[in-house]
Amino acid sequence: MRFTKSLILASGLLAANGAMAGDLLQWQNNSLTYLWGKNFAVNPEIQQTVTFEHADAWKYGDNFLFIDKIFYNGQKDGLNGPNTYYGEFSPRLSFGKIFDQKLEFGPVKDVLLAMTYEFGEGDTESYLIGPGFDLAIPGFDYFQLNFYNRHTEGKRDGDNVWQITPVWAYTIPVGNSDILIDGFMDWVVDNDKSYHANLHFNPQVKYDLGKALNFGEKQLYVGFEYDYWSDKYGIQDTRYFDTNQNTASFLVKVHF
Repeated sequence: MRFTKSLILASGLLAANGAMAGDLLQWQNNSLTYLWGKNFAVNPEIQQTVTFEHADAWKYGDNFLFIDKIFYNGQKDGLNGPNTYYGEFSPRLSFGKIFDQKLEFGPVKDVLLAMTYEFGEGDTESYLIGPGFDLAIPGFDYFQLNFYNRHTEGKRDGDNVWQITPVWAYTIPVGNSDILIDGFMDWVVDNDKSYHANLHFNPQVKYDLGKALNFGEKQLYVGFEYDYWSDKYGIQDTRYFDTNQNTASFLVKVHF
């Protein structure tokens, strides 16, 4: 697992160097999101979240980063107090780009080495690595399918747990604007030690308000985020402790 940590760190440094060189960076996008919702499980029921997201593509792959700052509406979480933070950094290295070859077969557009580092307050640190695929699926703006071998640190320590993560975006024209449906699903398919199999389904449904108001396309969205998470955090649901989450949050998102 030391190799996985080093590889993710090296990929991050390589991507950062690539981003600083204009000829290597192909595109980038940043956003801030505000969420308000209730009926959350495990943590306090009502939550407000401010999220920073960064996505880019560069000469040898792509990167995604998000950091959540979560507020518990005046309540205190048992471990983290009245607020906390959580983030993920997900670099991917494209074999098609690295070897300057088209790795296309069937619906597959490219084959990648996918990695993720999860971090935050408390017992949250995890390292993930495995094969990734960019798929061409009719109607979708993009569709990724990543398979990770997951290592969870701390009290939830576990090795050789596999996670399947599709990531997608789909645009539906509505009147003089669009509805964007995008999101991800993390499906941990097996158990190891104290980390239980779980499924986290997290799409956002957003109306392009900026386009409707002639403010600017793909800059200002309003909508909601749906969050279903069975056995949240890998904690097995029991009749004594409910860890199944099924909720939605109001959303405002600004891209810059």
